[in-house]
Amino acid sequence: MKDRTIIVRRLADGALAELMPDGPVLPLPDTTDWAELGRMSDEEIEAAARSDPDNLPLTEADLERMPRRPRTITLRRTLGLTQEAFAARYRIPLGTLRDWEQGRSTPDQPARAYLAVIAADPELVSRLLEAAKA
Repeated sequence: MKDRTIIVRRLADGALAELMPDGPVLPLPDTTDWAELGRMSDEEIEAAARSDPDNLPLTEADLERMPRRPRTITLRRTLGLTQEAFAARYRIPLGTLRDWEQGRSTPDQPARAYLAVIAADPELVSRLLEAAKA
């Protein structure tokens, strides 16, 4: 049998599924012995993780070379909004948001503060902006 790459995705319910080359998604059985894991100390869990050659912990060098995902993408996706919807709701120019998310520019200090306020209470910010528009 030829070696092949297996692509695994986490489903919305947290379960793992294999993405087949021809399109279907097949659920994978959960083979984790949670009871055994619960009996292990943090040190034993760390040692077990480090002993797995297929899933070694990331080193500082690994982290340095990995691209960082901009906070705006994470925030927007957490809220379940498209770029267009996020930009409109929070009155951020769409081009600016796209530039931030694609790494062409980064938010300045006031924009970072505004994004932190949105992250803290997105519904309140949205309501306040709506009230200000009226």
